[in-house]
Amino acid sequence: MITQEIPVSVVGLGLMGCSIATCLLIAGHPVVAIAPIAADLDHAEARIREHLEKSVENGLVDEQPDFYFENLIITEDYADLATCRLAIECTIENVLIKEQVYKKIEAHLPADALLTSNTSAIPISTLQQLTQHPARFLGLHWTEPAHTTRFLEIICGDETDLKNGEYLYELSHKWGKEPILVRKDIAGFITNRLMYAMYREAISLVEGGYATVEDVDRSCRNNAGYFMTIAGVFRWMDLTGVPAYHTVMQRLLPTLNNSTEVPELIDRIVREGGRGVANAHGFHEYTPEEAKLWEETFTEFTYDIRKLALKYPGDVVKRKLKEREEGKA
Repeated sequence: MITQEIPVSVVGLGLMGCSIATCLLIAGHPVVAIAPIAADLDHAEARIREHLEKSVENGLVDEQPDFYFENLIITEDYADLATCRLAIECTIENVLIKEQVYKKIEAHLPADALLTSNTSAIPISTLQQLTQHPARFLGLHWTEPAHTTRFLEIICGDETDLKNGEYLYELSHKWGKEPILVRKDIAGFITNRLMYAMYREAISLVEGGYATVEDVDRSCRNNAGYFMTIAGVFRWMDLTGVPAYHTVMQRLLPTLNNSTEVPELIDRIVREGGRGVANAHGFHEYTPEEAKLWEETFTEFTYDIRKLALKYPGDVVKRKLKEREEGKA
C-alpha cells in the first residue's frame, strides 16, 4: 500500500483529531482535516504544527512541518471529502451529533470509501445503523497522542465486512501501529474493558482505606508499568509461571470489586468540576504550575517511551530467531 495514493480525512479537530491528523501526515497520506465547528479552526493548525515540531525535535521525522502541511487541507467544507478513501469521525461521544456528522460526510464521501469512528464507548453496531453503508463502517479507537503511540483498535460492527477490517489492519502498520483487530463488537472494545477493571479496583482500594491514591499509582508504575511495554498480560504470565496465577486466582478473584455503580471517589471529583490536570483538580492535588508541567512532562515521556518500545516490537523474538538463522547461513 502506498499511503501517498490514499487521501484520508479527519472530521473533528480537538486534541485527538489533531494528533490523528499528525499521525496520518507523518505516514505520507494527503489529509483533509474538517472542522465541524468553527472554533476548531482557531487552534487546529497551531496544534498540528506543534506536534510536527516536537516530532522533528525528538527524531520521529526528518522533515520540517511545512513539508507535511503541503499535504494538509484544513477546512469546514465537507465537499473536500470527494477524493478521500477513508474518513475518520472524531467528534464528541454523542450519538445525535455523530449522526448529523455522518450525514454531512456521506453527502460527499465516495460510496466505496470507508467511514470510521474514533468512539471509545458507543457500540460500532449502533453507529453503523446511522450510515448508508454499514458494511463499510468500522471503529478506529486511537489513544492520545496518536502520532507517538503504537496503540490502535480496529473494531468491526455486526454488519461490517471483515475484509474492510483486515484492510485497515494492514494499512495501520504504515501508521506506526501494532493494531488490534476486534472481530466482534463488544462494549468498551478490548483495551477499555481491561483498563476499567483496573480503574474500578484501584478506586475500591483507596475508598476501602487499603492504600492512598499515591500508593496505588506507585504500584501500577513499578509493576505493570515495568513490563507492559514489552509483554501483555498473557505473555507476562508465560514469562513468570502460569500455575502461580492459577493458584492466586482461586483465592483472589472472589474478593475483587465487581460493583456496577460509579464509585463515590470519582463521582465527587466530577461533581466538583474536576477534570484532572486540565484544571488542576483531580485525584492528585496540583498547583496550576504543577498541572502544566505534568502535561509537558507526559508529552516528553511519550517520545522517550516510543524510542524504547520500538526496540521491542511485538515480533521481537521472531526477528531475533531470523537473524540467528541468517547468521548461520
